[in-house]
Amino acid sequence: MTGRPPAFATVVLDVDSTVSGIEGIDWIAERRGPEMGRRSAELTDRAMRGELPLEQVYGARLAQIRPGRDDLEALARAYIDRIAPDCVETVAKLRRSGAQIVLVSGGLRNAILPLTEHLGLGASDLHAVHIELDASGAYAGFDEASPLSTSGGKSVVITSLSAARPILMVGDGITDLAAKSVVDRFAAFTGFVRRESVVREADLEIASFAELTAFVLG
Repeated sequence: MTGRPPAFATVVLDVDSTVSGIEGIDWIAERRGPEMGRRSAELTDRAMRGELPLEQVYGARLAQIRPGRDDLEALARAYIDRIAPDCVETVAKLRRSGAQIVLVSGGLRNAILPLTEHLGLGASDLHAVHIELDASGAYAGFDEASPLSTSGGKSVVITSLSAARPILMVGDGITDLAAKSVVDRFAAFTGFVRRESVVREADLEIASFAELTAFVLG
């Protein structure tokens, strides 16, 4: 640990449209063709704005696009290619200051794990939805028991972590905002997309990881 202690002992980061500038399920849907990509993106946006419960669309999108091993490996590369500016440096600085960094995402764990490692974090620092594959690498379902496929799931996961307080949550969607009641501060991240319904209810708005560094470390 170096310098002054961080303002937050734990920083929880969303992944899609926060740590990286893509929505993973939509990205795979686009590989199936523009029409499927458009339908998936519309459902995601409505869910992230709070117009649809996430659980109403989560399994249906996966059943349509059926992400296989090749899709997940390609998505893993895309996540790293589209990582937010200054994100790697911010994570490193916050960890050196003594803050714990946790990724909590409704995205696909198989594809996010390489991004997690790219950030210098371990597998235990990532909480996301596991995709099941058969022996040939084809889609065989998802972890339907994961609370992260539901609208309020991030609150459940964060509570289960017993993380050191104070806790800062950073994310762009309504599913991130839903965790506001179990953290100490919620920051709406608008570096990739700005959702007014989320910004309006947030404690503060952060547009970049450089701003996040300044807010946590002063």
